[in-house]
Formats: sequence, structure tokens, C-alpha cells
Amino acid sequence: MRLGSYLLLCAIAITIGGTSLFSGAAGAKEPGWPPYWQVYIGTSGGDSEGIYLLRLDLETGELTHEGLAAEADSPGFLALHPTESLLYAVGRMQDEEGQRIGALSAFRIEEGTGELSLINQASSIDAGPCHIAVDRAGRHVAAANYGGGSFLVRAIEEDGALGDVTAHVQHEGSSVHPRQQNPHAHAVDFSPDGRFLYVSDLGIDKVMIYRYDSETGAIEPNEPPHAEVAPGAGPRHFDFDPRADFAYVINELDNTVTAFAYDAETGALETVQTAPTLLEDFEEENTTAEIRLHPSGRFLYGSNRGHDSIAVFAVDEESGELTPLDHTSTQGERPRNFNVDPSGQYLLAANQDTHNVVVFRIDQQTGLLEPTGEEVEVPSPICVVFRAPE
Repeated sequence: MRLGSYLLLCAIAITIGGTSLFSGAAGAKEPGWPPYWQVYIGTSGGDSEGIYLLRLDLETGELTHEGLAAEADSPGFLALHPTESLLYAVGRMQDEEGQRIGALSAFRIEEGTGELSLINQASSIDAGPCHIAVDRAGRHVAAANYGGGSFLVRAIEEDGALGDVTAHVQHEGSSVHPRQQNPHAHAVDFSPDGRFLYVSDLGIDKVMIYRYDSETGAIEPNEPPHAEVAPGAGPRHFDFDPRADFAYVINELDNTVTAFAYDAETGALETVQTAPTLLEDFEEENTTAEIRLHPSGRFLYGSNRGHDSIAVFAVDEESGELTPLDHTSTQGERPRNFNVDPSGQYLLAANQDTHNVVVFRIDQQTGLLEPTGEEVEVPSPICVVFRAPE
């Protein structure tokens, strides 16, 4: 197995659960980490031309702009294949009549340069594709359609191309907030063992749970079929802790994080706690966006748009409960996305409205963030993905 593929698998294992690859200090740099990460930035709106490539030096924290990796129409959220040099994106394309429609795109990652070559595109079926994930086996992609309130699964062909639709599910329902008159599927996440697919739906205040067949790409409603959050909460993005004992969803509309105990046998999520992402005295408009666990599992991070900060929490390893620690300015406006590098040393925050990606060093003992002074300009950044170079 190539080094790049090995490190990518390590990063996935750390992120989604299983045995920790760390020993000693949480997130300490271990032998075998690459000297730098290739960082792909998904963008949408403004002067965006497509997907951009950055380089993060693991020794120094220096962030450099490598240029445009591929031209694409609104390639918002991105997902890497677990073993092959492939990247998938949601976005838009033109149909046979010249109309812009929701799309999924498949790219091959060129060895050495990290540039992207388009393999093919396929319809997302419904409007507003906003999130994408590749299954653990690397056989299928799933995507959430915010505008259409649905999600779909497509096969991945041998050459990496997007193939046939193997599942398409339309959600139904509404909730109490003005933005919840219809379902709005916002994220798709596979369970650590690949047996379940979780779809966070902002419009119906539920994280839907489906049984997933990685061989065929078929899905079936699980029992229990969903986990609920408070009315008007608006679940957006979702993440598992590294041990797969707990899962967390960030709620966009009421600015909270809900912690769940995760049952790997049944796929069930049982609410443990709901914690605010803001201080009580903040009264201005705010919506949350991204959520990430530190690779050690000891810290959780969530982004606030309006307060323009990263909320930092300590995670109780026994109960999964969260203790608020800090709020760190993202050095920009509207942090729609951020990510923690797989070694656990750095957090990169993508500020959509100020068009900058900012580097923070993570204190390995406290989980607190310190800006390094490193940042680059990227038009309307909304997704950050790390990849080991080949």
C-alpha cells in the first residue's frame, strides 16, 4: 500500500473511531506523519473558480497557496476516497437544456502535483446538494440535498467515476422555526463500521438512521428510525468520537451541540446532553455550522457564524458530556467550515465572507486554540479536507 493511502486510512481511522493511533500526549506528532498535508478547499459563491489546493507544513505550521486544483461550479463540500486517489464534490452542472442543476463530481488526484482531473459528473436528483461522504468500503458516495429535502447514494465505478443511483430517499415533515416548513437534509455520515448511514435533517429536527449495504448501496429504515433534537434546533453536521462510543450533532438554529450515546449494534442514538455554543450574554444573530472532534477524542470544536468563533469543549471520556472551555475568534467572518488536521496539531478555519483560511495551533493538553499568524486568501471557502501527499 502506498504511503499516501496508508496515511489517509490512518486519518480516517482516527476520525471515525476504533483503536486510537496515538500514545502519550494527545495529538502529539508521531513518526510516519507526512512532512505536510495537501489541503483541498471547497468553495461556493463570490469569485470562486472551483476547488483550491493549499499546503500545510506539519513542522512549522506554514500555510501556502498552491493554486486552483480544478475548475468547477460551486464545488462546496468535498470527500476523499478511503484508498484511491479520488475526490468527490457536490456542486452544479448544466443539463442537456443548458440549465444549472445540482450535481456530484468525481475527480482523479494527480500524483505529485495534487491537481484534480474531472472524471465525470452526475445529477444529485434534487436541488441544493450540500454535503457528501464516501462509504468506508469505497464503493459508493452519499449526498444530502438541502433544497430538495432528500439524499441519494450513487455507485463508484472501477475507474472512480460516479455510477448508477442505488438509493434515493425523500424526507417528509416540518418543525417550528420559519426555516423548517419543509425537510432540509444537511449532512450524510456513515457509521464507523459502515453498517449505518446517518442523515441530519435541519427541517424536521431529526437525525435519520438507515441500515446500509456496502455491497449494493441499498438502504433501509433502521429501528429506531431516527434521533430527535429539541424543536427548532435544526441539526446540521454530525461527527463520531474516535472510540465510537458517542456521536455529536451541531444544531444550526438554536446554537447548541447535542451529545448522543451510540449503540454500534443497533445504530441507536440516545441523547446525553445538549450544550450551548455561545455565552449567555451574546444577543446578536448567530447560526452554527461545523463540528469536529479532536483525534484524541478529548476535545470538541464547533463554529459560530455571527459570533465568528470556534467554541471549544472538553469531552468527558466516560459519559460523553461536554464542558465549555473557550471561544476563539476565527480571524474573519462567517466560519462556515473548519477542520482539524489528522495529527491533531492544527485547526484550519474557513471564513466564507472574508475569503480567508486561518491556521490555529492546538494545545495538546488543554485543547485551546492559538492563531499562528498564518492565513491565505481563498474566495468563499466553505470546506477544508486534508490529504497526505503521495
